[in-house]
Amino acid sequence: MGKFLIEVPYDASELSCMRVVQIFYATGSHFLTRAEWGCKNGEHCAWLLVEVEDEEQARQILPTAFRSKARIVALKKWTREEMDQLADAHLLKMRNAS
Repeated sequence: MGKFLIEVPYDASELSCMRVVQIFYATGSHFLTRAEWGCKNGEHCAWLLVEVEDEEQARQILPTAFRSKARIVALKKWTREEMDQLADAHLLKMRNAS
């Protein structure tokens, strides 16, 4: 299982905001009813954190009307060892490019 951030943008009008929220809640999905909303800060997006198998499964959580506009980001926590390996690889790449 992976963790994914789903971002669903929508129009800034009050009617659009209300409509999106209604669609999310009417769908009845446990994931959708736990969405976080940015309207009050002028960010007209809904965000969800989900744990599913892959990006396509994350996209399928959304109502059909929002799937094509959604941005889905696979999230990963790095261990200290992985960060060190990544830093070493970048340093090596920079040296080879010089």
